[in-house]
Amino acid sequence: MEEKSFSKIQQRMYDEYRARYLRAREDTIGKLPDPLLCQILSHLPTKDAFSTSVLSHRWKTVCLSVPNLDLDSSEFPDYDTFVTFIDELLAFSREENSLLYKVKLSLRKEDENDQYCVTRWIDSVANPKLNHLDVECVLVNRKFLEVVPQSLYIQCDTLVYLRLHRVSFGELKSVSLPCLKTMRLEHNVYASDASLQLLISSCLVLEDLSVVRMVPDNVKVLRVRSQTLTSLHVDYLYGEGDGFVDVFEREGSGVFIDAPRLKYLKFEDDLSDVKVITNSVSLEKVNVAFVFGENDFSHVIDLPKRNMVSNFFNSISGVKEMKISLYTMEFLDYNWVWESYDPLPQFCNVSTLKVTFSVLNLDMMMPTLLESFPNLKSLVLKLDDPSSEKAANVRLSSVPPCLLSSLEFVKIKRFNGEPVDMEVARYFLEKSQILKKLVLDFKCSAFEQGFYMLRDLIALPRRSSWCQILLC
Repeated sequence: MEEKSFSKIQQRMYDEYRARYLRAREDTIGKLPDPLLCQILSHLPTKDAFSTSVLSHRWKTVCLSVPNLDLDSSEFPDYDTFVTFIDELLAFSREENSLLYKVKLSLRKEDENDQYCVTRWIDSVANPKLNHLDVECVLVNRKFLEVVPQSLYIQCDTLVYLRLHRVSFGELKSVSLPCLKTMRLEHNVYASDASLQLLISSCLVLEDLSVVRMVPDNVKVLRVRSQTLTSLHVDYLYGEGDGFVDVFEREGSGVFIDAPRLKYLKFEDDLSDVKVITNSVSLEKVNVAFVFGENDFSHVIDLPKRNMVSNFFNSISGVKEMKISLYTMEFLDYNWVWESYDPLPQFCNVSTLKVTFSVLNLDMMMPTLLESFPNLKSLVLKLDDPSSEKAANVRLSSVPPCLLSSLEFVKIKRFNGEPVDMEVARYFLEKSQILKKLVLDFKCSAFEQGFYMLRDLIALPRRSSWCQILLC
């Protein structure tokens, strides 16, 4: 009797366990409410989110209601299929009165027969809840560029991020983007100088701005005036997909920056004739990539040009960190030879410097540049074409003040043991009084070669007794 009673208890426990197990295997996600499912799918790429639409009609409806849209035309069989898909999705959103919060579209138009759709799509997604808009038109010839609708500037009260690549801006009447903090404008065409200036200055909380211009873009002078901007990237180049532009009227072109809270500046515009920075008291970090180049080389002293170049470098002389490209160093080298411009100012606050040197005239360029950085603590350098025959004769001897009083860290990138590499390593080891670390970005194809190179490095005399040689 006891055995029978015991077996019934066992059976009941087993049945309860089995029921719990089967319930656990049910589609618990499917029981979630539609708004929560939309939120979950919004964290997936649109292509992955829509793969769930095959599960049921309900899942298809949920997918169409996801507030994010992230699609690339290259992921579709052809451009027309891509256009049809987005048109249907946006039509559904209008019917359901659902609003998109984040839109990222990448289009690849190849010829004039591809449908025009960007203008109507931006107009469709412009709404008071839109937070993020990224529209990229890849390799679109300027005659195929589509116009940004006025609705973008007046209906997107909560837009925080905006990126527009290769579109056309009509004449702006008014701009209201009260929440916009990040704006990327790349390879676009504008109605006028004033139109672009209005767009930038009307973003009253803008913090991060990138303006990558193409030739020609209908803008003669770029003016950046902002009381809130902290990061700025300026670039100017020949537009992709347009063919080479033979005539570029440089005279009268310019860049004027007035942003008193600006902390970071990357400057890559050597095409514009004039570059002026005012109110740069907050500037901390500068990347001097392309500022002055072959268009500014001159054997004859041009006083207005000389003053402009001098003022530009003076305006960034208070920064703490600087990066100088090979292109800029070639301009400085030319200036040191011909003395067409004033010498560099003293960058007394710079503690970190990253620079690429040409091996030609290196024995003069490196010490002369470092003379302008008396309190430098960290130096990261790269040598261009170290295997050049002319590099074998480089001998460094002049000692700038920073090597005696402040320089603690030196890194040589792409160090492969060429004679000029060894000479630069020797120079810093022998001349730097308080150097703590010499880091070599070691590139060596043969073990034996690396062994002898390391042996020679360790054997070099060191002025600083506590200096370490590190390989990475």
